[in-house]
Amino acid sequence: MIHYQLRCSAAHEFDGWFQDSAGFEKLEAAGLVECPHCGSTQVSRALMAPAVRKSRKKAAPAPVVEEAAEKPAEAPAPTPPVSSPPDGGGMSQRVAAGPIPAQLLAMLQRMRAEVEKSCDYVGDGFAEEARKIHNGEVEVRGIYGEATEAEAEALAEDGIDIARLPWVPRADG
Repeated sequence: MIHYQLRCSAAHEFDGWFQDSAGFEKLEAAGLVECPHCGSTQVSRALMAPAVRKSRKKAAPAPVVEEAAEKPAEAPAPTPPVSSPPDGGGMSQRVAAGPIPAQLLAMLQRMRAEVEKSCDYVGDGFAEEARKIHNGEVEVRGIYGEATEAEAEALAEDGIDIARLPWVPRADG
């Protein structure tokens, strides 16, 4: 993961985490990087200070970093289930407690629409289908669906890249 300080055309600055610099450039070119303050898709990288390591002469303990892209500044509140998956099955999705800012909700709704338009829904057979794609048993294509925590961990252990997306209600309903 790579962290960028970003700036929109209205001079709002915000952080962004991306798979790599090519990932940022691809999303930016597609207009999918959006300012959380005003919704502008005219976004560029802002000037950032480089990360400079201190001398190792001091024996200070190193900080532990766990998934910096997803770790909140404060302890998160418990996350209640909020919706059923598209097939009406029993696995629930979770979101952080509290209201989602309007610009973020709109961006997540556009992301959901793009996933639904571009990928195949495989329901709770997600882990099995992801393995088939990874092993070359079926055509390579984008898929989405549900997986249990254990299935997601097993996929990660086997080197199969997946992404968890916040699944918000559709913009049209």
